[in-house]
Amino acid sequence: MSRYLLAIDEGTSSARAIVFSLKGEILGLGRRPIQLYYPASGWVEQDAEELWEAQHDAIEEALRAAGVSAADIAAVGITNQRETTIAWDPQTGRPYARAIVWQDRRTAPLCEKLSSHAEFIRQRTGLVIDPYFSATKIHWLLTEGGVPQKAQFGTVDAWLLYKLTGRAQTDVSNASRTLLFDLHTLSWNPELLRLFGVEGVRLPEVRPSGGFYGEIKTWGAAMPIYAVIGDQQAALYGHGAHMPGQAKNTYGTGCFILKNIGSEPRLAPEGILTTLAWQIEGEPPVYAWEAAIFSAAAALQWLESVGLLKDYVELDALTGSAGDVFFVPAFTGLGAPYWDPYARGLIIGLTRETGRETLLLAALEAIAYQSADALEGFGPLRELYVDGGVSVNPHLMQFQANLIGTPVVRPIHGEVTAWGAAALAGRMAGLSVQNLPIQQRWEPQGTPVSLERWRAAVQRAQNWARTK
Repeated sequence: MSRYLLAIDEGTSSARAIVFSLKGEILGLGRRPIQLYYPASGWVEQDAEELWEAQHDAIEEALRAAGVSAADIAAVGITNQRETTIAWDPQTGRPYARAIVWQDRRTAPLCEKLSSHAEFIRQRTGLVIDPYFSATKIHWLLTEGGVPQKAQFGTVDAWLLYKLTGRAQTDVSNASRTLLFDLHTLSWNPELLRLFGVEGVRLPEVRPSGGFYGEIKTWGAAMPIYAVIGDQQAALYGHGAHMPGQAKNTYGTGCFILKNIGSEPRLAPEGILTTLAWQIEGEPPVYAWEAAIFSAAAALQWLESVGLLKDYVELDALTGSAGDVFFVPAFTGLGAPYWDPYARGLIIGLTRETGRETLLLAALEAIAYQSADALEGFGPLRELYVDGGVSVNPHLMQFQANLIGTPVVRPIHGEVTAWGAAALAGRMAGLSVQNLPIQQRWEPQGTPVSLERWRAAVQRAQNWARTK
């Protein structure tokens, strides 16, 4: 009997695949790096064929590492970087252009032109008008990128499903990140399509996150796909945050905070997004509030690239505080709660005594400051679940708990996003799937730290690129 789960996890920096037991144990992992291209200032691209090849190889590696065959896989769940937009020929499957990645800021001028429609768009989609989302990327591909109207457009999940099953499908969680999907009708909104100048384009079929999407037959026996869900929503599900009021923060390339708000699409406070968390076939959808922060680990990667960070192990040994030195890592603008595509990074508060360790601490603390700044709009939380590569740093997690005055909780392993997709798929296949046990908990200590100086630094970074 098939008794294992396979997660396909197409991220921003790598394509991964993981074979899990029903308890969430990692039995085999495959990983392939993904190249990012920066052809112009503020532009971020990926090659769609490279995405697919990396994911294909990661799946093969995971099955091999686990010592299992396709016949042993009871259910497959797919999770992916969201908003990244791909256009391909629906007949040949060839991409027309490189994928425009979620971090890309080239459509900021178009977003400005649409600002008078901000409230209507927010009411229908729960989102703000920002280059982060897919609608203006599609418009740019059509008007500036040489992509024909007949192209199939989709986010990364739709591209993977097309390559795996031959059908362009997406789920409600990914569709809700496009600025074209109506939170209330759960369908593409014709008025939004017209507003963004993309009416008549070919978009994928939208389906519930939990349901049957088809079979993968590439590796012999058919592996059924029972779940498709955006990466941040998958992490919320993987933490077991299935009840209203539960929240998580994923510390990856960026930080992504989601709070389950139940089955009604209540609009969030200003600067916070309302989005689809997931939908199980035959059931009402579950909604979430979300804060998207663009640069978390990206700040550490920058320090590494300029030679200030030699080894990530150094970060685990850091103690103390950066004091009055602040690092605002607005490399591609600021996300929640500011939504400023023209902000740029800065380090402020330097003196002759400032050393390398202080800069490392400032970069780490910036991750927590950004999260705390955004979390103020979420209201009180009982605890905050955490995951992602940077969440392994004990100094950061303790500083985060101190900043927000809320316990921070981390599960037994960091593959929560992949586990969320796998767990949802397993449950849809009728299997008994367990929640991940908790490994560590950080309680707030000392006097809460004020955000006043941090916000003063952010104010200096805002609108910088607009004044050139």
